[in-house]
Formats: sequence, structure tokens, C-alpha cells
Amino acid sequence: MSFYDKLKALNIELPAVAAPAAAYVMFAQTGNTVYLSGHIAKKDGKPWVGQLGKTMTTDEGKLAARAIAIDLMATLQAACGGDLNRVKRIVKLMSLVNSTPEYTEQHLVTNGASELLGEVFGEQGKHARSAFGVAQIPLGACVEIELIAELA
Repeated sequence: MSFYDKLKALNIELPAVAAPAAAYVMFAQTGNTVYLSGHIAKKDGKPWVGQLGKTMTTDEGKLAARAIAIDLMATLQAACGGDLNRVKRIVKLMSLVNSTPEYTEQHLVTNGASELLGEVFGEQGKHARSAFGVAQIPLGACVEIELIAELA
């Protein structure tokens, strides 16, 4: 089953790639490694604003991280010249979670992205990961995630 078959089975349609919000590119490639810039959570096309431990629950944060994974896959598809089947491996995710100092479930929030990437890419979707709590994310977003992948 191709990655596209898996996306279809999950009823996921990849969106258009977002434009950079500042002075950077959405992805950069060196050799077979592609680095995707951080993507913030969006809801209804706007930044998904909130702070975990204050205005959002872990389950809501997990949904936000899942939404980011969909946007990351759209950017990854662009980096692959339009063919996600060129993805050899998802290597690493780095997740920033806008959270209170007392909040300690950043890793569970980030599972929203990790689990979806695992569903779509199978063994190739298993990756190394970091999840950090931060005081703020651009535009007040609740979560931001960047991704590194190896292409065939």
C-alpha cells in the first residue's frame, strides 16, 4: 500500500503548502536529507492559539500536533518533487509546545504528530524526537513542529 493509499484510507487530503511567515524557506535539502521548517498548528486556516496547561488540554494539543503532521506531509511532498513515495525515512521531529511552567505532558501532545506519521509511513515513519515546553510560539500558536527526513 502506498503512502497515498494510507492517506486516503485515513480520509486525509494534503493541503497546499503554506508560505513562509518570515525570512526563511519551508524546506532545505542537502544530499538525501531534507529539513522542514517549523510548522505551527492551524485551525480553520488560522493559527491555533492556546497554552497547554492553561487554555488547552493535552488531548486538544495532541489534535493540534496531528494537524501539523498533515501540513508537514504536504511540505514534504513538495520537497519530494510531488511524490511522497520518495520518502525513505522520517528521521526526526522537534516539537515546541506552548505551555505553562507546571505542564509536563509535552511528549503526549507530540504523540499526535508521531502517531499519524507512523500510521502513514509505517516502519519508515519511526523517528527520533524531542519535545520541549516553551513560554511562547509565534502568533500565539499552541504547538510548532519541525521535521527531518531522508529521501530515496
